[in-house]
Amino acid sequence: MISMIKSLARNALPSTAYSWLQERCNNDQKSKDAPRIGKVDFGELRRLTPISDTFGVDRGAPLDRYYIEQFLTNNESFIRGRVLEIGDNYSTLKHGGDRVTKSDVLHVESGNPMATIIADITAADDIPSNTFDCIILTHTLQMIYDQRSALRHLYRILKPGGVLLVSTHGTSKIGRRKGRDPWCVYWRMTVDSAERLFGEFFPAENVNVQGHGNFLAAISFLYGLAAEELEDKELDYYDPDYQVLVTVRAMKPELQHQ
Repeated sequence: MISMIKSLARNALPSTAYSWLQERCNNDQKSKDAPRIGKVDFGELRRLTPISDTFGVDRGAPLDRYYIEQFLTNNESFIRGRVLEIGDNYSTLKHGGDRVTKSDVLHVESGNPMATIIADITAADDIPSNTFDCIILTHTLQMIYDQRSALRHLYRILKPGGVLLVSTHGTSKIGRRKGRDPWCVYWRMTVDSAERLFGEFFPAENVNVQGHGNFLAAISFLYGLAAEELEDKELDYYDPDYQVLVTVRAMKPELQHQ
C-alpha cells in the first residue's frame, strides 16, 4: 500500500515537489526514531570534559590517525624520490620505503635533531625551487596563520610533477593554544575551503580533496575515544556534514616541452 502511494505521488507531482515530500517524510521518520525531549539517556557521556584530553592517545590510536594512515596508504605511489616532511620523517619511511632516495625533515626552529632544513615555510626563500618530488604535510597547515604564503612556497619547491600530500582537521579539539604552547591552532578547514584555497596555486584538475568522518566519528573524536573503539565500517562511512578530517593531494604540473 505504501509503495503504491509513493508510486502515485511520484507520477502525479513535479519532481521538485516529490523530492521535497520525500525528504520531509525521511525527516519525520528520523524524528520518530529519536528519543523524546527530556528523555535522552546520556550515561557516561554527560560530562563537561572528554574521556581523554589527549586525542585518545592514552586509549589507543587517535581516531584521526586512522584517516591519515588510510590517506597516505592510498597515495604511497607518490611518496618517492626526494621527500620532505615536517617535524620528522615517520610517514616518509613508513609509506615511501625504497622508493625514497632522499628524506628531508623541515622544522621551524633549531634543536630538532631530525631536521635537515631549518626554515619557516611561509618565508622559505632559501629553499631552492623545484627540489622535492613529494612533500608530506600532515596536521600542520592549521597551525600556520599565513596559509597562502606557505602554499606559495610549497608549490615553488615542488618539482614539476611533484605531489603535496596534506591532512588537516575539520572537527577537532584545539590541541595548541597561544601563550601556552610554542605555536597554536589558527584554522579549521572544510572540503569546500580546501578546494578553493589549493585551487589558487594548483590547477583545479590537479587537486583532489576528500573529507573523512561522520557524526559518530566526530563525536567520538571529541570525547577522546580511540580508533579501536569504533568499527571500520563506522569509521569509513562518510557524511559531508561532519568532516573530521580533510585531505588534499595536489600535483604541480609537468613542464611543457616546446
